[in-house]
Amino acid sequence: MECVVLAAGEGKRMRPLTARRPKVMLPVANRPMMEHLVLAARDAGITEFVFVVGYWEREVRGHFGNGSRFGIHISYAPQRQQIGTADALRSAQDLVTGPFLAMNGDMILTGADIARMIRTPAPCMSTSTTDHPGDFGVVLVENGLVMALEEKSKQLKSNIINAGAYLFTQEIFDLLARVGLSSRGELELTDALNILIGEHRLRAVPLSTWMDLGYPWDLLDANAALMTSLVSENHGTVEEGVHLSGPVVIGKDTVVKSGTCIEGPCIIGNNCRIGPHAYIRGATSIGDDCHIGHCTELKNSIVMTGTKIPHFNYVGDSVIGSGCNFGAGTKIANLRHDHAPVRVGGKDTRHTKFGAVIGDDVKFGINCSVNVGSVIGSNAAFAPGSYIKGNFGENSTIQ
Repeated sequence: MECVVLAAGEGKRMRPLTARRPKVMLPVANRPMMEHLVLAARDAGITEFVFVVGYWEREVRGHFGNGSRFGIHISYAPQRQQIGTADALRSAQDLVTGPFLAMNGDMILTGADIARMIRTPAPCMSTSTTDHPGDFGVVLVENGLVMALEEKSKQLKSNIINAGAYLFTQEIFDLLARVGLSSRGELELTDALNILIGEHRLRAVPLSTWMDLGYPWDLLDANAALMTSLVSENHGTVEEGVHLSGPVVIGKDTVVKSGTCIEGPCIIGNNCRIGPHAYIRGATSIGDDCHIGHCTELKNSIVMTGTKIPHFNYVGDSVIGSGCNFGAGTKIANLRHDHAPVRVGGKDTRHTKFGAVIGDDVKFGINCSVNVGSVIGSNAAFAPGSYIKGNFGENSTIQ
């Protein structure tokens, strides 16, 4: 069995986090989201992979290489223009030789579900359920067959959705050749699926576990979920006077200084400096080469590589890019006074606690205040004492 992973897109809904990396390389529990998916497929017995790459493809190639360190073999199929999922899958046509699994790279599945899916006769499509099906392709299923598939339907006919994993034979490429541009100006896999649905030949495979990572707040949900099975490891140095509770992973050459309290689940990368007197609360992952300093508190957040949050800072329920620097006393709010769900750019996060989305290399002066739901583009810079609310584009400056 071969596996095609669609990983060419930018992930515009994840901006500004995708300014310098494709969506599939955003970290969850200190691994790129696509690595979790690929390892699940490997655990299901698949060792031959084709990655369809495009936007910032060097990030994917640089991390995964030929796959040998993961115990798999990877080939790459470039999609030079991202003009739809049908075109993306067609890019892999010359690299697959028989029946194959195809998956969107921006989701989390289990090895058990993948193993069950590849035992199902092709063609088949994975399905899941959600309380907001209007954001996805809504599916009608009867007697195990997909009877209808409608993308982002206005009139919802079920809470069953297309979960983005498929088992195909080589026949799919003949169907893809018949697909024309959609109303959105794209070549869409859905149009090929509808041919199979019209012939009553597309089976539905319900998944037991599925996490779609469409928006930054979805990263936090997945981050917390993937750390529920965390087992403590310490590859660094923990000074006397540090209190650890729950599962905590500490990377190589990381130093946790005296007076620090860490409540797991928590993952800290390599070559980090934590404390003294830092407080890190559950469901937080910290990338390599970070500094979390004196009297700084982090909670339920993702902090990417090389970010410094050094003195008297608070970060809650937020996603922080790489290479950022927080001036002393800078804090991110994460709760409205009326406890209503936080909105980001007009989008309801369905989270009563959500802080901010901060791109790469953002610089804060001392005593900055960031309000709930703020989005800050890469390379932005803020003067001391700035009040920050709403959306700020790349290279924004408040003096």
